[in-house]
Amino acid sequence: MLIGISIAIPEPWGEWLREKRRSFGDSGAEHIPSHITLSPPLEIAENDLERIATALTALGAKHQPFTVALAGTGTFRPVSDVVYIVVRQGVPESAELARGVQAAAMAPESEHDFHPHVTVAHELNHEALDLAAADLADFECEFEVTEFKLYVHDDDRGWEPVRSFALGAEPV
Repeated sequence: MLIGISIAIPEPWGEWLREKRRSFGDSGAEHIPSHITLSPPLEIAENDLERIATALTALGAKHQPFTVALAGTGTFRPVSDVVYIVVRQGVPESAELARGVQAAAMAPESEHDFHPHVTVAHELNHEALDLAAADLADFECEFEVTEFKLYVHDDDRGWEPVRSFALGAEPV
């Protein structure tokens, strides 16, 4: 089974950014909710899901809620055809949480440094990527991160949240 672990972008911004992603022609918007990735997609055995969920519950209890501010756009070009919304506040907290998530999920070490962001255009032509970068250059929002989510990939429905893990909450 394929899992992903991320911070969901709350409403109204999550769906608004997803609609913008659709408007740029990115078909990924159909199956990918707006998010900040904490662990890239990971193939696991189904019987490992509960062990990982237990570890993520304990991890969440060790981290306090924090504020994320998103502002403006960035890109990974020319390395990767991606335009994203920049995380301006909450980077150290996101990075620390991501390290814990990846350890809890026993994810292989990434070849890239952790760079929290919200993808808004991926693998599109340069004109569409330029449009996305310009159109969202003035985007700003701020929200409190009080939880992170475990998603499971379904071939028909895409990424679906199956568990939430509260920050700062004692595990039950």
